[in-house]
Amino acid sequence: MKNIYGVLSVVILSASSVAALAGGDAVNTPPIEAKAVAEKTSTSVPMSEGEIKKIDKEAGKVTIKHGEIKNLDMPPMTMVFRIKDAALLDMLKVGDKINFAADNINGKLTVTQVEVSEVK
Repeated sequence: MKNIYGVLSVVILSASSVAALAGGDAVNTPPIEAKAVAEKTSTSVPMSEGEIKKIDKEAGKVTIKHGEIKNLDMPPMTMVFRIKDAALLDMLKVGDKINFAADNINGKLTVTQVEVSEVK
């Protein structure tokens, strides 16, 4: 019986030590992986310039004539992108000059952020 309590004590202490090394406690703090996800999502994607050529609300896609997209190592061209948030399509119209961020999400080129440029 003493061995069972001894083993349980070692297991509990080991779990607490591992959690402390991971940056938290064994009960309430998210594991290291959560920290890595937060760091990935906080990384900003550079904005690129573009012009809206076509909007397909049903498909959740937009055609953009764009300048260089540095984070995708893409030269200027006209192409179709998916939209991460379909609500972004409601603020756009064909001919709008935009600044946008695009990223490769699960193998799909996706606009993640859009700002309509002020016409001067």
